[in-house]
Amino acid sequence: MLFRTLLFIPGNNERFIKKSLNLDPDILCYDLEDSVPLNEKAGARNLIRVNCKQARDRAASSVFVRINSIDSGLVKADLSGVIQKGVDGIVLPKTNDTHEVTEVTQILQELEEERMLEPGRITLIPSIETAKGVVNTYSISCADERVVAVVFGVFDFLHDMEIEDYGDMSSYYYARSKIAVDAKAAGISSIDAIWQDVQDIEGLISDATGARKLGFSGKSLIHPSHIKPVREVFLPTSKQIEWAKKIVEALRKPMEGGSGAGAIKLEGKMIDAVHYKQAKAILGIK
Repeated sequence: MLFRTLLFIPGNNERFIKKSLNLDPDILCYDLEDSVPLNEKAGARNLIRVNCKQARDRAASSVFVRINSIDSGLVKADLSGVIQKGVDGIVLPKTNDTHEVTEVTQILQELEEERMLEPGRITLIPSIETAKGVVNTYSISCADERVVAVVFGVFDFLHDMEIEDYGDMSSYYYARSKIAVDAKAAGISSIDAIWQDVQDIEGLISDATGARKLGFSGKSLIHPSHIKPVREVFLPTSKQIEWAKKIVEALRKPMEGGSGAGAIKLEGKMIDAVHYKQAKAILGIK
């Protein structure tokens, strides 16, 4: 799975969801949290459920859903409302410790069994947005095999720290650096925070370049125009290119032959059609 570009799509906006089917970030992440008012959560779950499989079939992107935080009391309703074939993973906002990861993974396991989905197929990206989360990033990253990456939520982190002036990166440099280091130490990827100024592409590129220098695997985004410039900053590594070659070799015959082998295991990891599309994109294969 690639983590260069994770694009948030408001889960209550049908027009944006439909448009997302023609976009190509590494991860399409439909949002049930910050962008959705409380009285629209149920409707957003329905919209996401209806469109997720279509997104997975049409796009080369992985499909994730950002649910609400453990403290919201909405986690069970969110997961029950969206988990289905077509959802690759969940983003868990404001993750503070390993107990919250365990709570979510237990619900995921129950839903996979209940809905006859492949066990362990749905992955998890905890979002680090609090002082406590920053302190516990390494243990959160190691909490469960489903955890494949962590994402930095800078603005909630600054709010938690009661820092009002965030124009200077020094106000969050330690947290940003620690998240990338802890994720790498745990053997998973890290995704940097959003760039808030949609029109400032030069600032976006500079910020993304800084994130890559700190060891981040990619960046979270709030606008489609940010996909291409960020992707170019996070060019594939030699390791990603080698892995892509292996995926294409393993899946070319069933995919191109039309036999539709579905998911197969490669070096202990499950790969399927979406990984094949991503691998071809990395290698520049049409």
